[in-house]
Parts: sequence; C-alpha cells; structure tokens
Amino acid sequence: MSPVLDIRGLRVALRDGTRLVDDVSLHVDAGEIVGLVGESGSGKSMTAYAALGLFPTPHARIAGGEIRLDGTDLASLTPAAWRAVRGARIGMVFQDPSSFLDPLLPVGRQIAEAFYAHGQGREAPARVSALLEQVELPASAAARYPHELSGGQKQRVLIAAALAMRPALLIADEPTTALDVSVQAGILDLLKRLRADLGLAVLLITHDLGVIAQTCSRVYVMYAGQIVESAPTAALFRAPRHPYTLGLLASLLSPAVRQEALFSIPGTVPPARAMPDGCRFHPRCPLSLPDPCAARPPPLRAHGPGEDRCWRADEAATAWA
Repeated sequence: MSPVLDIRGLRVALRDGTRLVDDVSLHVDAGEIVGLVGESGSGKSMTAYAALGLFPTPHARIAGGEIRLDGTDLASLTPAAWRAVRGARIGMVFQDPSSFLDPLLPVGRQIAEAFYAHGQGREAPARVSALLEQVELPASAAARYPHELSGGQKQRVLIAAALAMRPALLIADEPTTALDVSVQAGILDLLKRLRADLGLAVLLITHDLGVIAQTCSRVYVMYAGQIVESAPTAALFRAPRHPYTLGLLASLLSPAVRQEALFSIPGTVPPARAMPDGCRFHPRCPLSLPDPCAARPPPLRAHGPGEDRCWRADEAATAWA
C-alpha cells in the first residue's frame, strides 16, 4: 500500500534561487503519526507549506521534487486544483490558534466555513456539533467567541476545523507550543485518538523531541533545509547517529537520558543565503573535521532501520553508546 503522503526530493526556493528546503524526502502512512523535528529556521514549516501549495511569501515556490498525496503529484496542480485539495484532502493545524481564529465570529461559524467552501453548507450545523464532540468540546461551544475559550480549547477548535472535510492527511505545525504541560498532553492524546479512530495520517511538526517521544512512531530530524537523520522513534532515542540529534536530545530533562554522553549545540541555524560549505552542521559540531566535514557535503545514507547525513555518524553513535 502506498503512503498517504510521499515527498521525494522536494526543493523549495526563493525567486533568486536561494533554497529554503533542499532535497527533502519523507512519507506518512495511513494511521501513522510521523514527526518532523528541528530548531526554528530548519525548514520544517516551509516543508508543510509546500505540501499545501501555500507559502507565507509570494517569493517562495516549489523548485523541484514530488509531493504525492494518495499517489497524485500535487506539485504540478493548478491553483484551482490546489484549492480543492486544501481542507478537503489535507487539514492543517497551526501553532497559534489566536492568530487563525476571527475574534468577531462564533467558533462554530468558523468551523462551518469549510463546508461552505466545498459546497456542503447544508450539512454544516449537524457536522459542526459532531466535530466539537470529536475534539471533546460541548456542542454549546459553537456559539462562543474565541476570547471566551482557553488556549487548549481554541486549539481543539482548529483541529475540528481541520477535520471538517474528513481529510486523509492532517499536518499539525507546533500545535502545543503555546500551551502548558497538562494542556499539551491533552492535545497530544487527542491527536493519537483521532489517528486511531479515523485512520488519519498525521505529520507532526515540532522542535521538541519530548513531544515526538510521546506521540510518533517515526521521526525525521531536519537541519538547515535538509533531513539529517530519520528512524523509528524508539531506535532514534536508543541509538542516535547524527551529532545534531544528540544535541536535541540533550534538551530533554529526563533521568532516562544519559546527559554525560551529550553536549549543547552552540550557535544558530545558518541563514538560507549563507549555508556553509561541506556539512551544513559542521560549524556547530564538536565532532567536525576540516576534511571531510568542512570540505564535502555528506550524502544521506541508509543505516539499520533509518538514514543519516553525517561523515562521522559512527563516532557520534559511539559517544552515545
């Protein structure tokens, strides 16, 4: 059976040729939650925008590769065809619900907009009540305005709106970032239940490997516009192979994590217009060498159950062992 979402060799670039996403491949199967993790500026959200054919700037475009949804290549769609896909076949949940909910409209009316946009307005009242129940909100919430809801409740409203047309794929971009820990756990539990109940394919974008550990069966680690490591979640936590992954794991304050084997990551993600030669992570990597790390870009290579993009992955894995 083919994946619900299958991205192959995706490149996203600005009009001047600057690459924001470079040769990214990932897939998500039905009934699976897959994580895409990395720091701000790594290209995670830009990958999600490419899957929606909707960028935050008119200067960005899909410059190459394939984005297949149930076997159909979306990258070649016309603008009208893209509009038919958004909401109907792909649902999107953003990280800050306050920025995406109209403060002047009851939330039930906002959930119903998807039905009107896709010619199913007659079904809206009954379906809105069912959707609110599905995300564990009372039907009475439909008459409330965003300012009357908590942060977690507003995020559940966005999830209900994203599920309105029963999409095959749900993309959740940092859906728990602005929430406290207990509310965050409730949202993650909701996503897991929806995956099981609806057979959803879910791409969960986050900077937090702790969220990945609670939720995802597989994970892709992204840095500077590229996938640098991927593996089943348990395998990645047990035996990470990329120094960047080790640095992300160092942020987990858990007694189960062997902190003495880890290091913090100095510096920041390089800007897209100033990528370093060789490995893009080498200026921040304590294991880097002038050759090959600073001289040649490493390929993405299969190893065990996953892949890594690092000349010194064996040394990184040894440091963890």
